[in-house]
Amino acid sequence: MNWLIDLLTDKSAIAYTLLVYSIVIAIGVGFGKIKIWGISFGIACVLFAGLGASFLGFEVNHEALHFAKELGLILFVYTIGLQVGPGFFASLRREGLKLNGLAALIVGMGVLLVIALHYITQLPMATLVGIMSGAVTNTPGLGAAQQTLADLAAQNPELAKSPVAAGYALAYPFGVLGIVLTMLILKRILQVNIPAEARLHNKKQVAINPTPSTITLTVKNPMVFGRPVKAIRDILKSNLVISRIYQNGKISPTTAETVLQENDVVLIVANREDFDRLRMVVGEDSKMDLSKTPQQNLVSRRINITRKEAYAKTLAELDVIHRFNVTITRVYRSGIEFIPDGRTHLQFGDTVTVIGDEAHIEALAREFGNSPKRLRTPNVASLFLGIAAGVLLGSIPLNIPGVPVAIKLGLAGGPLVVAILISRYGGNIAFNTYVKPSANLMLRELGIVLFLASVGLSAGPGFVETLVGGNGLYWLLLGALITLIPLLVVAPIARFVFRLNYMELCGLLAGASTDPPALSFANETTGTDAPAVTYAAVYPFTTFLRIMAAQLLILFFM
Repeated sequence: MNWLIDLLTDKSAIAYTLLVYSIVIAIGVGFGKIKIWGISFGIACVLFAGLGASFLGFEVNHEALHFAKELGLILFVYTIGLQVGPGFFASLRREGLKLNGLAALIVGMGVLLVIALHYITQLPMATLVGIMSGAVTNTPGLGAAQQTLADLAAQNPELAKSPVAAGYALAYPFGVLGIVLTMLILKRILQVNIPAEARLHNKKQVAINPTPSTITLTVKNPMVFGRPVKAIRDILKSNLVISRIYQNGKISPTTAETVLQENDVVLIVANREDFDRLRMVVGEDSKMDLSKTPQQNLVSRRINITRKEAYAKTLAELDVIHRFNVTITRVYRSGIEFIPDGRTHLQFGDTVTVIGDEAHIEALAREFGNSPKRLRTPNVASLFLGIAAGVLLGSIPLNIPGVPVAIKLGLAGGPLVVAILISRYGGNIAFNTYVKPSANLMLRELGIVLFLASVGLSAGPGFVETLVGGNGLYWLLLGALITLIPLLVVAPIARFVFRLNYMELCGLLAGASTDPPALSFANETTGTDAPAVTYAAVYPFTTFLRIMAAQLLILFFM
């Protein structure tokens, strides 16, 4: 048994560090799955497991702990950025500006409240920033605050002892409960009818986020007789694809130069909101459904983009219509399906729907890759190149007159911004940003548990001292105010001024607080995943604001 005693007492050994982290994470994740009144604290229980281990005397080498904490934070925010990046930019083109404006209002009110509490209570700003980060369940904000304090500690070593993590841990439980409580209060006061709200939400989503569909029309408008099919797009100024045409007794794919004749039948892929205008420009509905009419050699296939040659150019430059006599009608990317045009850049991992004959589609598939094996293979080099770019961006100092330390995006903000940008624009520079969803989730969960375990292990003694010493309940009350006041003020504005339905409102409240447990509760309460749409729309911008707010409050008030 001497080997076991040696292992548990040699705190400088790597095996000891790995053992402590593994046990803390396993216990924390296990307790996080326990639900009380339908609510669980999820992954945050790793933080409390780390606090408990630290209190019991399980100390970890400071350098190893610091490295694990920063690495975990980077992995977490970077993979979040890769996941939500495409949807984030898509949301900005629809209702994202309104939703992110409301989220910014919640963040801004919370910051003003913290400043007011600083002057009223005379508590150090570092303590209040820790309480604020816990009250809004924002882990990257905590990381940014700790990093800023570490920079300031070079001039004032006492700042390194600031109980920012203890404030976070004390405020976090009610941070989760407070958001859920706000949702329940709003549901009761507004007398929300969930099925009715769900129907309204579905209608709204169809209107603002149309899914491509097909319509079959007979050409009857003399205005388009003898004109190429691209003239229909030019007239409507809308994104659509004419995928097949029945002409002279034969069904075939179209090109932009295919000339329309009277009584031709065309199959068009477009958004449903454009169907009435298409009937006016083209003609009447046809009883011949070209999508179901059997035709030798004409098939519809889905192809995965796995070769650089496919995502290094636009569709116009690839010119698949003339080179392969096929038509690309849809692109599926990161959970979003859309109609492409000549300016569309394909990205690694995209799935395209192609219409044509079997031989030409096979030739296109060879050029585009269509390799399931490559989709399963992690793109480790691209992942770490992106992280390196994020670290570099986060390290760029922005000097402000009168502020002793330069402002930085930091290890939380830099990787997040880079991940969002390359997930959207990486294909334009032939940069492979694809991470398989299961791999993304694995890295994200690994990152957050490493970070939370590190925070707990480093803050344990200070947390217990604060809790037992009499300040614990006081800090918890301040955290409750920071949680509830911005949400209860902005929620009625979002509901009655901006007409958000209950699903969107729940997603906004959870997203503005970057709170996955609250989102899970909202999904279960409404019986749909609709709140997740709004949550994803505001999460990246909110996280960025929370990171910057934590830094600025410490820099300007300490």
